Amino acid sequence: MSQVDYAQIFVSMLAIVNPLLGVPMFVSVTDQMPAPQRRKAAKATAITVFSVLAVSIFAGAWILELFGINVMDFSIAGGILVLLMAINMLNARSDSGARISADERLEAIHRQNVAIVPLGIPLLAGPGAISMAIIVADLSPTIRHKIALLVLCVVIGLITYTTLRAAKGISRFLGVTGMNIVNRIMGLLLAAVAVSFMVNGIQKLFPILDEKPSVTVGPPAAVTAQ
Repeated sequence: MSQVDYAQIFVSMLAIVNPLLGVPMFVSVTDQMPAPQRRKAAKATAITVFSVLAVSIFAGAWILELFGINVMDFSIAGGILVLLMAINMLNARSDSGARISADERLEAIHRQNVAIVPLGIPLLAGPGAISMAIIVADLSPTIRHKIALLVLCVVIGLITYTTLRAAKGISRFLGVTGMNIVNRIMGLLLAAVAVSFMVNGIQKLFPILDEKPSVTVGPPAAVTAQ
């Protein structure tokens, strides 16, 4: 993503957050809740996702600098992480360690408030989403770029809220097979994004790889007879 393409950024961020991934757990942990409480949990999860993405966009580079981490190096590492998540999604494995562990999933069943942890973090707004937010924020240093990304985060938060509010209906309509198909499609998109991140980071580390060979157009040089 050498140029700022906000449509591509939006699709990529939506694919990695993937609100549909939270549908099964949301249904299981809120099944006995009254409707107002389920609505409140969906709202809290959406706000958590938005907040994590927004903080990553505005403060991510500063946090990396605080630990002496170069954004170029982080771009490669983030690309590898996103690629691993994409491979798990292509294999219909939504419970990879990059998202949420089995212990966290078990603990969530017994928690009263699961909207923030583990639904918001790390299931939806996990390491992959944080990495992507930091990397796309580095595409342009202007405040307009950051504000545009913030608007995308608002839209993603709204989509997350709407998806979780309709979680029961979505779960019944799609079923396990339908959810796996959607996850595989999202995984394919993420795989392409991950490769783009790694290539972009490598080109920044080794600028010579990004240089295009100059082609001289003109008449062929005369051959001097010996």
